[in-house]
Amino acid sequence: MALAACTPAAPRNIDDACDIFEDRRGWYAASRESRERWGTPIDVQLAIVHQESRFKRKAKPPRRRILWIFPGPRPSSAYGYAQALDSTWAEYKRETRNWRADRDDFGDAVDFIGWYTSRSARNIGASRGDAFRLYLAYHEGDGGYRRGTWRRKQWLVDTARRVDARAKRYRGQLAQCERRLGRRRWFFGLF
Repeated sequence: MALAACTPAAPRNIDDACDIFEDRRGWYAASRESRERWGTPIDVQLAIVHQESRFKRKAKPPRRRILWIFPGPRPSSAYGYAQALDSTWAEYKRETRNWRADRDDFGDAVDFIGWYTSRSARNIGASRGDAFRLYLAYHEGDGGYRRGTWRRKQWLVDTARRVDARAKRYRGQLAQCERRLGRRRWFFGLF
């Protein structure tokens, strides 16, 4: 995982799960560990990362403009692969006791997504594989999802549909390569 955290650029082809994991070999192990720990499928994890950051480790929301010219404040504290807010990230670290977790580390980000979506699945009564509903809860929070705040945001419903479609594409791609990715590869004593 440490090697993956040092990778500066997004994978070359973020539209293919097999290419992502071939490009960033340590990421598959991190995603598999998150799936085993929290039950959130790898395809759902990847689809959320794709939507939130396009696999850019230091992603932040764009700044608002002041007088259409000057950069102003960012709309939120969202940061990293998962675009986790400061407050939610602190809650994750506290609950998991993962005090050294960093939002710009892929392994920590997918563990966060697994933790958050597992909790959301339980709170809203969704399957851990239901990328559509889990993304709505990821964006609005569990309370916002239950209150239906997303129903007044057609753009968010459309985005959740795209996340769901991407998760299904990733699932089909992983069916073709996951067996190969799961094999350990020894290289100078590392796998």
